[in-house]
Amino acid sequence: MDKKTLGVLGFASAALVAATVSAAAPKWAQKGSTLEKCAGIAAKGKNDCGANDHSCAGNAKRDNDPNEWVYVPAGVCDKIANGRVWKTKKVE
Repeated sequence: MDKKTLGVLGFASAALVAATVSAAAPKWAQKGSTLEKCAGIAAKGKNDCGANDHSCAGNAKRDNDPNEWVYVPAGVCDKIANGRVWKTKKVE
């Protein structure tokens, strides 16, 4: 490959990574805030990402499945009955 092709591929890869990273946080999340993955509270079809052998948001098959999760602001999950914090994430 020539340098021009490598440059284009590098730019395309960086753009894809940036789009993936920015898409990972919900639109309502403010830069610099902390989010929690809160499991056990998602409504049917309203989960934020994969669990239970699927990899897509919106595929929860039942309400309050303990393996399905949604993003919530830090500190909220502990206030919800059956909510379990799986991970925290800083929005960049």
